[in-house]
Amino acid sequence: MRLSTRLFAALLAAGLQACVTQPIAAPTTVAAAAVETRDPVTILVSIDGFKPDYLTRGVTPNLNALADAGISAAMRPSFPSVTFPNHYTIVTGLRPDRNGIVGNRMEDPAHPGMTFTMQSEEPFWWGQAEPIWITAEKAGIHSATMFWPGANVDFGGMRPQDWQQYGHEVSNRQRVDAIVDWLRRPRDTRPTFFTLYFDAVDSAGHANGPDSPKTTAVVGEIDAAIGRLRTELAVLGQPANFVIVADHGMAGISPDRIIRFDEIVAPDIFRFVTGGTYAGIEPMPGKEAALAAAIAKPNPHMQCWAKGAIPAALHYGRNPRVPSYVCLAETGWLILDRAPPADRPIKAGGAHGYDPGDPAMAALFIASGPAVRPLGKLAGFDNVDVAPLLRDLLGLPAGKDLDGDDAPFRAALAR
Repeated sequence: MRLSTRLFAALLAAGLQACVTQPIAAPTTVAAAAVETRDPVTILVSIDGFKPDYLTRGVTPNLNALADAGISAAMRPSFPSVTFPNHYTIVTGLRPDRNGIVGNRMEDPAHPGMTFTMQSEEPFWWGQAEPIWITAEKAGIHSATMFWPGANVDFGGMRPQDWQQYGHEVSNRQRVDAIVDWLRRPRDTRPTFFTLYFDAVDSAGHANGPDSPKTTAVVGEIDAAIGRLRTELAVLGQPANFVIVADHGMAGISPDRIIRFDEIVAPDIFRFVTGGTYAGIEPMPGKEAALAAAIAKPNPHMQCWAKGAIPAALHYGRNPRVPSYVCLAETGWLILDRAPPADRPIKAGGAHGYDPGDPAMAALFIASGPAVRPLGKLAGFDNVDVAPLLRDLLGLPAGKDLDGDDAPFRAALAR
C-alpha cells in the first residue's frame, strides 16, 4: 500500500527532527597503524668532479645545510687523481697502488693483451682489495649500490644485495628514486648501506671548465637532487648518516697548453698506455735504454719518472699494473702521444689527474647525520680515511692494514 503524500511528509519531518535532536553516535574507529621507528641508514654519495669551492657559489643550499649540521673538508684525492682509482680508494681504504685500480686505463702483465677501461667488469681487475659493500654483506649488513665503480662486479661470488648497472642516461631523479624505493621495503629486506653516484658535475666541468656558469648551473641541479632525497627521507621518517664525497677536483685546460710527446721522444721507441694530465708509458721492445735517456731530459711543463723512482708523496709505483714510466703534467697542461685527431681537437674546458696536493684537485667531503656532531670545517685529509669512517658508521670493525684511519673524524663521531 502506498503512503499518502501528507503522511510521507510527516514521517520525513519527524525523522529529520530526530537527527537534529539526538546525538550522532561516534563511528567505530580502527586503531591507527603503529608508526615504525627506523634506525639510521648510511648513504655514501659521490658527486664526481665536485670542487669544495663549488659550495660558495650560492646554488647549494642542501649541501651547505648538511655541511653546517655536520663536518666538511677539502679532501685530498689519491694519485692518479682520476675517477676509477679514487672511487675504489674511497670504498677500500687502500690507495690505487694497493687496491689495483691504478688508472682509468691500465694493463696487467698477468693478463697480456687485455686493457682495463671504465667498462671492464672482469673480476680479476677488481680483486686486489675488498670494497666496503662486500665487507658489509659478510657482516650481515645489506647494501644497495646505485652506481659506483666496481659495484656491479662479482667479488668472490658476492655482490651487494641490490645493485644497478651504470647507465649514463639514468636521470638524477631516477637515481634518487632508486634509493627511496629501496628504503620503502619492509625492514627485513631493507638495505642499511647505500651508494649513490652523480656524474653530471664532472661532465660539465670537462666540457665548460670549472669556472663556467654552465658548470655552476649543473652544481645547482645536483644540489636539488640531494634536496629531493632529503625530503623523501623526511616523509619516510628515515634518519640517515650522509657521507658525501667527490673523487677529485677540476682544473682549466686550453689548446695552447699541450705537450706533444712525439716531439720529445722518437715515436718508434714508446707507446702510451694512457695519456692526458698524466701519461703511463711503455718502451717498445729493445728501446728501454733509449726511452729512459729521452725522458731524463727536463721539460718545463712535466716531470717523468721510472716507476721505481716516483716520488714517495704520490704513493705510486709498486703495483705491477703501473706502467714502466709515468709523466705528470703541470696543472693545466696535457700530455699527448701525438697531435690530436682533426675531428677531436683539444678545446678549452677542464681536466683532472694532476698532483693530488694541488688545491685544484681537492675534492668535496661532507658528513652529516645523527652519528655526526656539528663541528664544522675540518683540516684537509687524504681520501683513504673515508672507508674507516664508513666502517664506524656501519658498526664494522676497524679494517686491518688500511692506508687510512678515522682520526680526522673521531671528535665528530657521536659514540
